[in-house]
Amino acid sequence: MIRKAFKMNVFADKKEEYVKRHNPIWKELKEVLKNHGVFNYSIFLDSETGVLFGYAEINSEAQWDAIADTAICKKWWAFMADCMETNTDKSPTSNELTEVFYLD
Repeated sequence: MIRKAFKMNVFADKKEEYVKRHNPIWKELKEVLKNHGVFNYSIFLDSETGVLFGYAEINSEAQWDAIADTAICKKWWAFMADCMETNTDKSPTSNELTEVFYLD
């Protein structure tokens, strides 16, 4: 199992909309995530800064990377693009974080 952590940014005027769109998350997207070995996936919002902190446990980097090639993921990115900072392909801009401590 691999632990991943990353940061993204939501636009200041879209924080409530971002939260709304995740509750509930699309069933098809949830299935893709689970089928690609993702579990214990959480996203936290710092309301003051608009920084999103994501954490997921994954089976493999290859499976995680393959999610981006699915039609449902690309549809989700397009749906969320007006709420957050994105790359030209509408994927969220994301900064991976380095784990420095873990208590089991």
